[in-house]
Amino acid sequence: MDLARTEVAKEPPGPAEAVPRRGPRRGGAARLGLMALPVAFFGVFFAYPVAAIVVRGLKTEGRGGGWQFGRIAEVLGDSGIRHVLWFTTWQALVSTALTLLIALPGAYVFARFDFRGKDVLRAVVTVPFVLPTVVVGTAFLALVGRGGLLDELGGVRLDTTVWAILLAHVFFNYAVVVRTVGGLWAQLDPRQEEAARMLGASPFGAWRKVTLPALGPAVAAAALMVFLFTFTSFGVVQILGGPTFSTLEVEIYRQTSEIFDLTTAAVLTLVQFVAVGLILAVHAWTVRRRETALRLVDALLTARRPRGAGQWALLAGVLATVVVLILLPLGVLVERSLDAPGFGYYKALTSDDSGIFLVAPIEAIGNSLSYACAATAIAVLVGGLAAAALTLRTRPRGDGKTPVTDRLVRGFDALLMLPLGVSAVTVGFGFLIALDEPPLDLRSSWILVPLAQALVGVPFVVRTMLPVLRAVDERLREAAAVLGASPWRVWREVDLPLVRRALLIAAGFAFAVSLGEFGATVFIARADNPTLPVAVARLLGRPGDLNYGQAMALSTILMVVCAVALLVLERLRTDRTGEF
Repeated sequence: MDLARTEVAKEPPGPAEAVPRRGPRRGGAARLGLMALPVAFFGVFFAYPVAAIVVRGLKTEGRGGGWQFGRIAEVLGDSGIRHVLWFTTWQALVSTALTLLIALPGAYVFARFDFRGKDVLRAVVTVPFVLPTVVVGTAFLALVGRGGLLDELGGVRLDTTVWAILLAHVFFNYAVVVRTVGGLWAQLDPRQEEAARMLGASPFGAWRKVTLPALGPAVAAAALMVFLFTFTSFGVVQILGGPTFSTLEVEIYRQTSEIFDLTTAAVLTLVQFVAVGLILAVHAWTVRRRETALRLVDALLTARRPRGAGQWALLAGVLATVVVLILLPLGVLVERSLDAPGFGYYKALTSDDSGIFLVAPIEAIGNSLSYACAATAIAVLVGGLAAAALTLRTRPRGDGKTPVTDRLVRGFDALLMLPLGVSAVTVGFGFLIALDEPPLDLRSSWILVPLAQALVGVPFVVRTMLPVLRAVDERLREAAAVLGASPWRVWREVDLPLVRRALLIAAGFAFAVSLGEFGATVFIARADNPTLPVAVARLLGRPGDLNYGQAMALSTILMVVCAVALLVLERLRTDRTGEF
């Protein structure tokens, strides 16, 4: 394939119609072949378990059992369920508004300012996003809960209040806004705003009329993603909300594992599925607008050192926000884990005397690492094939209509994002009731946990690799195809060397999110093989200072692993564009 690169360098192809339409451009068959494994994976391990839960809940048992569609109206007519739906939507809207308000100044600072320690700070603000929501809840519990820092200093307790939930959501989603909006903001030509100011516009007026419209799609995309993550919030609400507050995800968990009302759980799953589908459809539209409507410049050319008192004050304000909102909860988490003299809580992790687990809690670390490695391998394989399928192009039809393959791929692209929003609780419980018969009797198999974790990792692999794959010069692929290379060989010898670094970054994100998956794992992790998030949640659910301290210690260990992974990823990154 070096010959292919040489041919492109020596003699660029002529008009498009003169280029032989071979290899990647010629057939939808290559796309469909690449899509086969990802589609099968999502069909068997996502669609099938979710459908099994819905069918089990809405269909009466026994031979010839009918559908209970009347139960949908009955469930939605329940005042308690309506309150859950209202609170889920309300807290998601408020959390999104607060996150935008607090994080947009940070997006500007990361996009336009160049200062010492910027890369480290970028990794720091991303750590909360890859932390398990259980650890996020634990960190805020140590800050605002009973016996927390605020309680000790001023007798202030915010746990079991909506404010603790909202602040934790801002903490978790701050990086979504900073990286999504900041990534685009860094590529906007600042000379356009400067020209508006030269024509007499005030600084705010120039920003409002020139920059804000250009940032609109990115802001909308970030807001939709924050809304999605808070709408489906589980671990944060379960730990900080107590029995007072419940989101759809928490209510699905309660109906499934405590009340055993699968009908109500199925109805709520359908409601969440429809809501998430609408959110993802709007999000895809805003992303397409961002990709096609703007002319961008190199992000390295737009950042400069702050000038004037106002810009230095803005930088100081953002740094103070990061310290209070992000570093303080994480610091309190570490401090609480060290409360016992001589690292007592960490030493207690080596004992199995608590009765909560069949093994010592420390073994959850090894379990989580091994599960996450397996999940990462699965996510990279499935996500890599999916990204390659989304990148390949097919020849346009003579009548100007979109090829059928392209329409299938668009639906496939949306399918890849669904695991981020559909109830992980439903998927986990669906694994238990659907994958229990040959040839898919996996309930006693260790692979069940990595499969559930990989479902969450695949979207991150796809979103990390897609921008890089789309940036590969199409002429390289065409020249390789002209020289007789098959689509697989084109991918292996043209694309792969160019995207190897992006592949490592994608694997890092998949590893981090797999390590912290909780919603599905809480159902399928066995007592003799608990994962770190499951162990933290079970320790917090038991009274006693020792259990609380061990939960803090395990959360600190998990936080450190995620932070190290993020720092390594920041060193690997060569571009600052895209969402993550």
